[in-house]
Amino acid sequence: MLPVQSAAFRRLPGYPLAGIPELRRTLEAQGVDIIDLGAGDADLPPPPRAIQALQEAAEVPANSRYPFQLGVPALREGIAAWMEQRFGVQLDPFTGLLPLIGSKEGIAHMPRIFLNPGDWGIVPDPGYQAYSGGLILAGGRVHRVPLRPENDFLIPLSGFPERVLRRARLLYLNYPNNPTAAAAPPEYLEEAIAFCRRHRMVLLFDNAYSEIAFDGYRPPSILEFPGSEEVAVEFHSFSKTYNMTGWRLGWAAGNPQVVAALSKVKSFIDTGIFKGVQWAGLAALESHEDWVPGNVAVFQGRRDAAAGELAAQGFDVTVPSATMYLWVPVPGGEPSRDFAIRAIEQEGVIVLPGSALGDGGEGFFRIALTVSEERLREAARPLGRVASRGPGGS
Repeated sequence: MLPVQSAAFRRLPGYPLAGIPELRRTLEAQGVDIIDLGAGDADLPPPPRAIQALQEAAEVPANSRYPFQLGVPALREGIAAWMEQRFGVQLDPFTGLLPLIGSKEGIAHMPRIFLNPGDWGIVPDPGYQAYSGGLILAGGRVHRVPLRPENDFLIPLSGFPERVLRRARLLYLNYPNNPTAAAAPPEYLEEAIAFCRRHRMVLLFDNAYSEIAFDGYRPPSILEFPGSEEVAVEFHSFSKTYNMTGWRLGWAAGNPQVVAALSKVKSFIDTGIFKGVQWAGLAALESHEDWVPGNVAVFQGRRDAAAGELAAQGFDVTVPSATMYLWVPVPGGEPSRDFAIRAIEQEGVIVLPGSALGDGGEGFFRIALTVSEERLREAARPLGRVASRGPGGS
């Protein structure tokens, strides 16, 4: 007989798309053409230079040995050079940044460094589940702040309960934002840094979508702003920028003490990233200038196609300046999960209900721009039929 599961494990939320994969398999077995707009996993290829670098690195026996946390020094140097060129941020490659097995694992490990039982982390709601999951597994408490349209989907930096502020250790921000696609103005980021300095919190800034931006918008790094060196660590990912979701590569950058602590935690959990993937990451960074704009143009075309057709179907669509998502109000006040279930059952379209990423996401659904413009238009029309039928329709 197994022991009783830990209290922390029992507090973990459910999988955001629980039940959807099983329903999809059933419908596909019946011959239904499913259009999947649920997961943020693009159907596009990585940069050719990254693929070539991986192939070449796989032929070198030394690359199959333990990489440990140091990894490939050239990748660290390449990341530092890219951060300086892109954001004007100067980092020591060996103390100011740390390669990660995807940014998700680094984000999830952070509470292990700063939280004692009963301490809080402040997270956006809705938000990436690694935020709350990492806090819960570290024995921490989660203070969720709803992201609402009236606040431009920004976490208000006032009005927190005193009991939370007294023991809050971490503030999680993610802009450009998943799932709302909101962007944060510079003055808000300056305010967030001041807030964390005032309350002795670490600011964890998830910048996974910094390079998927449109219409001339250039998302900033939190590390560009004065005072960030005291309190902030920023997370970047190769997954979205370079269509390398399955390769598992990212990095943390910022306060050297925090970076060193994260490296220490990781040394007890993993032995680093396969060196072949690190060499591929370096090749991806080196192809940024001539490859990323074309990739972003594809997402912009998809954004325009999906937003235009959804608007034609009667949805209230805000056209975002960044990310690979549309955050769309559910018509008629129907619960978002009910709408999402009807969408797949009645029309074979998978969308992510806002409530799957937290109670604060109720009233919205997310569309991922991960299929072609044609397929996005094909999906918008049946979604319009689902909305027009209403909750009782079939």
